[in-house]
Amino acid sequence: MTWFTVLIAVVGLERLAELVVSKRNAAWSFARGGVESGQRHYVVMVVLHTGLLVGALVEVWVRQPAFVPALGWTMLALVVAAQALRWWCITTLGRQWNTRVIVVPGLEPVTTGPYRRLAHPNYLAVVIEGFALPLVHSAWITALVFTVVNAALLTVRIRVENRALDAMSTSAPAAPSSRPTPPSAEATP
Repeated sequence: MTWFTVLIAVVGLERLAELVVSKRNAAWSFARGGVESGQRHYVVMVVLHTGLLVGALVEVWVRQPAFVPALGWTMLALVVAAQALRWWCITTLGRQWNTRVIVVPGLEPVTTGPYRRLAHPNYLAVVIEGFALPLVHSAWITALVFTVVNAALLTVRIRVENRALDAMSTSAPAAPSSRPTPPSAEATP
């Protein structure tokens, strides 16, 4: 349980690093006329992603499930792969990445890196991490609750993001919009 607690702490620190990058990039976007959408669901996203970390810890310390090596090591590999995908998204989008839905008029859509094949690769990382992280130490209740609630949230989030991109492209046809990528959570706050 101690090593699992360390893992959760490391993921929590990674989330704080994401928020620092996100805040800097959001300021950059707003300075260039960026338009934010989806502010109402952002708070829910923050609570959900915080709940993932807290819920996994509480479940492991209260229920004290056994560590199942075959499950735990496989899930840890998925967590590491999800983090790699997330940071690939962040570095590919550069200044255009943040945890909010902010579209900057006049920027070209990003079509390199993981965006060459997937419209929302960061959300794939969030989905994988959402079930894999708790299952590293058999916290199946947290994995299940997060996965179900996150599916509902991502339905809203992707709809908001796609509408924001569509609105920007129809209002300024000569200047394509950027592809915003929230975390984390996708974002991951």
